[in-house]
Amino acid sequence: MWICKEGCHFNDTQPTKALIVTVDSPLTPSFEREERMEEMRRLAGTAGLLVVGELTQTRHSPDPKYFLGRGKIGDLESLRAETGAEIVIFDAELTPVQIRNIEDIVGARLADRTQVILDIFAMRAATSEGKLQVELAQLLYALPRLRGRGVELSRLGGGIGTRGPGETKLETDRRVIRRRIARLQKEIDALKSRRGIQRLRRSTVPYPIIALVGYTNSGKSTLLNALTHSSILAEDRLFATLDPTVRRLHLPSGQTALLVDTVGFIRGLPHELVAAFRATLEEVVEAGVLVHVVDSSNPSYKAQMEVVSGLLESLGVETRPTVLAFNKSDVCRVPDSELEGYKPAVRISALSGEGLDSLRATIDRCLETDRLEFVFTLPYSKQSLLPVMYENGKVKLVRYGEESIVVTAELPGVCARRIREELRDDGACVRGVET
Repeated sequence: MWICKEGCHFNDTQPTKALIVTVDSPLTPSFEREERMEEMRRLAGTAGLLVVGELTQTRHSPDPKYFLGRGKIGDLESLRAETGAEIVIFDAELTPVQIRNIEDIVGARLADRTQVILDIFAMRAATSEGKLQVELAQLLYALPRLRGRGVELSRLGGGIGTRGPGETKLETDRRVIRRRIARLQKEIDALKSRRGIQRLRRSTVPYPIIALVGYTNSGKSTLLNALTHSSILAEDRLFATLDPTVRRLHLPSGQTALLVDTVGFIRGLPHELVAAFRATLEEVVEAGVLVHVVDSSNPSYKAQMEVVSGLLESLGVETRPTVLAFNKSDVCRVPDSELEGYKPAVRISALSGEGLDSLRATIDRCLETDRLEFVFTLPYSKQSLLPVMYENGKVKLVRYGEESIVVTAELPGVCARRIREELRDDGACVRGVET
């Protein structure tokens, strides 16, 4: 269901007619312009809109008052009347002033790229946490853009004490939003605490975590299914996966890892969403190795890689060991000369299975580089961690004492750190040190 900025709803059983508007710099290559327009078409279609027309303008920068030049605004007005479009989507983030000025001329509702992405996330969120995070992102986006007309957020209580002297409807709406934001943040924090407890419980079986990251629709879910013989939802559409999915991955060395499928990134991903979904993206932060899945069939794959790298940097994981998986080689193969520039890198096809064995081996090697020798003192209440060490590393020496077991083992750093966290959480004395 489409939710416009004024709080009205369009029934998704009857597609709403939409126009797409873009502004490109004269320096932008033609293939990149078409790629941006195609991405907007897919975003609109994913949001349940029917694109009936497109308008582009080439200029060095958007007009601060109308976004488009005055002449193009007239063209937009004529195109809207000709097509009967009910909403106009701009491939940019509009200011409140631009929204008001364009609406007054064009006579149609407006939405910018951020609103479309937020709406898609709202439709796709399946878990309670995902729904809370999307609602928080929507409210954070809406708060500075409220205007004094047409904003209905909830049934407001009347009577003494509910409004200050001379308080306007706009001020009341802002107050309602701030209260709701505070409530949502508390609920999300509570869920985050529960997630932390679950992560600590998981540390009793401290498998290393491998996170799949990449641009939306790059094939991450299909790859997870291929690597783990699973059957999670994998569709040729944007943001098919919002909530993280975890499956076991068996590596050539015999080691078991947890493979996590995360939400896809996209150009211009609203910072409100990045902030709201930070709890979900903690799976990326916790990962020992990242697998950056690249859609090599896309002509703009290098630009998409830069978008993903920028978002990983914002999460503080840009230095994490990363394997580049150039996917869809059955459609388009990255030349060997370009592949040499990225290390470690693997050419794969999640659909046909090409290169998957090489990818598993590369992941294995990345985990091996993080292997060190550790010494642990395990109380007998934690002796269940000993089989985990045998399964994930090489146990060199075991000495049984009256109150504890001293183990010398070569383990992946992620696995060793999780074991030490588990020992600390149990109140045990951790004397294990890296050697």
